[in-house]
Amino acid sequence: MAEDRGVLHRISGPVVTALGIHPRMYDVVLVGEQRLMGEVIGLEGDKTIVQVYEDTSGIKPGEPIEGTGQGLTVELGPGLLSSIYDGVQRPLVVLRDKMGDFISRGVSAPGLDHAKKWDFKATAKAGDHVKGGSVLGTVQETPNIVHKIQVPPLEQGKIAELRSGSYTVDEVIGKLDNGTELRLMHRWPVRRSRPIQKKELPDVPLLTGQRILDGLFPVAKGGTAAIPGPFGSGKTVTQQQLAKWSDATIVVYIGCGERGNEMTEVLTEFPELKDPKTGGPLMDRTVLIANTSNMPVAAREASVYTGITIAEYYRDQGYDVSLMADSTSRWAEAMREISSRLEEMPGEEGYPAYLAARLSEFYERAGRVKTLNGEAASISVIGAVSPPGGDFSEPVTQNTLRIVKVFWALDAKLAQRRHFPAINWLNSYSLYGSSLDPWFVKNVASDWPAVRARTMDLLQREAELQEIVQLVGSDALPEDQQLVLEIARLIREVFLQQNAYHVVDTYCSMQKQYRMLKFIMRYADQATAALARGAPLNTLANLKSKAEFTKAKFEADFEGEMVKIDKMMDEEFKNLEVAA
Repeated sequence: MAEDRGVLHRISGPVVTALGIHPRMYDVVLVGEQRLMGEVIGLEGDKTIVQVYEDTSGIKPGEPIEGTGQGLTVELGPGLLSSIYDGVQRPLVVLRDKMGDFISRGVSAPGLDHAKKWDFKATAKAGDHVKGGSVLGTVQETPNIVHKIQVPPLEQGKIAELRSGSYTVDEVIGKLDNGTELRLMHRWPVRRSRPIQKKELPDVPLLTGQRILDGLFPVAKGGTAAIPGPFGSGKTVTQQQLAKWSDATIVVYIGCGERGNEMTEVLTEFPELKDPKTGGPLMDRTVLIANTSNMPVAAREASVYTGITIAEYYRDQGYDVSLMADSTSRWAEAMREISSRLEEMPGEEGYPAYLAARLSEFYERAGRVKTLNGEAASISVIGAVSPPGGDFSEPVTQNTLRIVKVFWALDAKLAQRRHFPAINWLNSYSLYGSSLDPWFVKNVASDWPAVRARTMDLLQREAELQEIVQLVGSDALPEDQQLVLEIARLIREVFLQQNAYHVVDTYCSMQKQYRMLKFIMRYADQATAALARGAPLNTLANLKSKAEFTKAKFEADFEGEMVKIDKMMDEEFKNLEVAA
């Protein structure tokens, strides 16, 4: 390609204007004497508008600018897992080794290790007709993840040669009959979604092991969910629990514009987390993208695209991927800052008018799909939202709610009362309930939808009664309504509260969740009947079996304990009947 060079004309923070180059939209350019990385975001006559992914302090008009002729791409191949990247896929560990704790400007490093050799085992052979997505062979990327080397999505032909062996990601492992060279790695533009055969219905749940999520507000594999909440309400712990326990194989965590100390926590804790499925480090199936609030704002805008492209790459290999974006509010703020530099007409609260479209484009890349080679796979996107002051009426939260199907509303008041996860069961919802019910009926229990509906009804009735209680006190209520409060308290304190740091309670299977709710419903039925026969409310509220049930969820042999507690409760109600 002929060199495409020009000069800087105007600089406004991370947005610069150049003259003399002739790029396409979203091409990457190198800005100034230090060759800072930037991306073309506007073309106006002979002027090119570029957003720079690094700090532009000190650069001045007249400095050179050079077009690369390529868009912002990421390197996709073995070595992504266990890596920690910045927003434009520069490995932070490599950058730190080069220059210490503070990243210098203009420094670049490839996303993958180009020196490391990988053992490639060919499964295809010469003469096979292949197309985009066809599996050529495998590489053991981490102890428990087999990396499938595939034909890049837009290539096809007959294999002329293909060899097993030890290769770097740059070395040629084979060729197609049209001359296309095959490698362990290929590149893909981040703003373009990778092709699939078709999208499937979201009718399989992403099981998280968290009772309030799986039990009341489930998300589907390939679904979208939002976790909005104010500072200190437990967004990060909730996302760590989802990363650790959800039944997705690959986790992509995007720390997008979070405070440095919060991201430091994630970067230090994630490598220490043990994978409960394998016993090895959780990082063995995780990719971390860290772009903190003190890093350049433009790279923050790119970080979510980098993350979703890596997620799509593993989805194309047939894996279920869960992607955590923490937080999309900071991403929107980056868009707002760049939009103001471009002097665009602002929308609500200064956000660009295309905020909703960008959020939609991002969440649209989630889904349960049939990949190009016919495998079923999924990307589930869970976006944390950080509304200023916990105000859910602000534009980012409202636009996100129009797009996602699951809303887990974190509540600062619940967190202050030490109720964790601090998800408000009255404000949260899941629109996947009806499409997931057949799965729950088949795999958990035939009456699961009815049990869930009754649980929600009891919590709703409690909320209505609490308004009266605050005016006149609970003693003024009829006894049957006081019993409703007692049953709802059991749901809240035993079922909905879950200790993320307790070795047993941190994860709860669907069978255990069903067993817990069925016990509460049996207690509700028997207590209501006993109350109607004249049993004292105080006795019903203080049954020994009820107290034992509150402790049973922490027992390793939960089922064994529940058999004893069921028997104890039946005897206690029988004795009440005799006494009556």
